[in-house]
Amino acid sequence: MSTPEVEAKQPQASEKVEANQPQASEVEAVEQQSLEQVEFQGIGILKAEVHLTEDRSIIKLGDQEYRLFYIPGRRQKAYNALKKEIETTGNLVQRLIVYPKLFHFPRKEQPHGIGFQLVGFVSDKNTKSGVEEELKDGEFRLCGLWQFIPVCRVPCISIFRNFNDERLAWIKEADPTRKVKFMKASHIPLLWKDAPVRPFRFNPKLEKEEQGKPHFVQVKAKFLPDRDLFGFVEELAPPIEKSPRFLKASKKDKAIAKLAQTESQS
Repeated sequence: MSTPEVEAKQPQASEKVEANQPQASEVEAVEQQSLEQVEFQGIGILKAEVHLTEDRSIIKLGDQEYRLFYIPGRRQKAYNALKKEIETTGNLVQRLIVYPKLFHFPRKEQPHGIGFQLVGFVSDKNTKSGVEEELKDGEFRLCGLWQFIPVCRVPCISIFRNFNDERLAWIKEADPTRKVKFMKASHIPLLWKDAPVRPFRFNPKLEKEEQGKPHFVQVKAKFLPDRDLFGFVEELAPPIEKSPRFLKASKKDKAIAKLAQTESQS
């Protein structure tokens, strides 16, 4: 995904420098084109022992157990195919294509939880998705905003819902509880010692205009079951200051959804 470096031609004394500089519209077009080629994403491959039940499905990585989720209807086909594969072959160890699901809690001292959402699995019978060709077992492609969040000590790659007109239309009609759940970001804690840019950290003492913004990063990372964290492997592209468009719930919708949840529990 990197582009080759081209040595710039130095202008001669008789040349006008302005002639070699791109116009504003050209710069905007280049930025727009580069943003169209990137998106928020978190996906990977785990080779794990799978145990499927109607009430609670889990995967085992060594001594660690993790919940395996799937979306009824949307991912039901993948779940049923995986179940049939295990029943037919008797092989509990499968190479799963998954999304990471992180659960952060209000207190920073409380460890986060992690599970995985089933997307598919690697099999000779299945059509290749391309993910298994790019990633090794345990590796993930993480693309999002590089920042600290208040409830996690480790900096995270925050993965939001990508924007499109169809989703926007649905959100406008959905009730606050459903739209907040749909737009909930996934904050993936990442150990990245020599990151080329610092993770963004909100400073309450600064004005909004002085805060700056998080960079959008695209990396390959390895899941570390012994620490429930992800470790940096390599950059897939240089960090960029402007992120692709994404969906984020408003404070008003979050407040309404929280109130509805409190009332349902009382």
